[in-house]
Amino acid sequence: MFWIASAIGLLIAYLLGSIPTGYSLGKILRDIDIREYGSKSTGATNVLRTLGKGPALFVLVVDVLKGVAAILFASWYYPWIAAEPLFAISVNFDLQSWVPWFVCLSGLAVLVGHGRSIWLKFTGGKSAATGLGVLLAISLFVGIGAAAVWGITLAVSRIVSLSSILAAVTAIILILSFEHQLPYRLLVIAGGLYVIVRHHANIRRLIAGVEPRLGQFN
Repeated sequence: MFWIASAIGLLIAYLLGSIPTGYSLGKILRDIDIREYGSKSTGATNVLRTLGKGPALFVLVVDVLKGVAAILFASWYYPWIAAEPLFAISVNFDLQSWVPWFVCLSGLAVLVGHGRSIWLKFTGGKSAATGLGVLLAISLFVGIGAAAVWGITLAVSRIVSLSSILAAVTAIILILSFEHQLPYRLLVIAGGLYVIVRHHANIRRLIAGVEPRLGQFN
């Protein structure tokens, strides 16, 4: 029962991430599939290019909150099932010791859900905003540090993809530089690498010097 309940928790995190915010706004506001425009992503940057500043800000906030919600839910849900006698495995098995691992797996699940939404035939955004939400929920300091690097890089370069990549690298460096439990370190490393890999096309354009800046069409 514990493993079934744990799998249900991961599924909930994935479904939270799968909420297609950008796609839904495209349909509601202009009756378009945002995946057919700009960078083909459903994230806030493509929403900005396609729908404007207000919808982009809304998508950004909701996508961040998806990451926060997944971690907050997991932080309540897994200690609860670990303490319930119904889910006990054996008297010699410490379920509480598994809680941080499942919380971190939930963090990965919400990232994958955002990037590979079941409602969008496993397409989606690049998980940077949702990743920021996960960071803020597990380590406020690391989240703020990554957000600061993102903001400074964007102000200087006006390239969102570069800002997101450097923010992911910053998060990995910060989580390794300070005292955090191993599961949370592994979550940030895996999540950061996932965000970077999701930007593989942007990385190729950055190397080629053709990555668009804010205000330019991708």
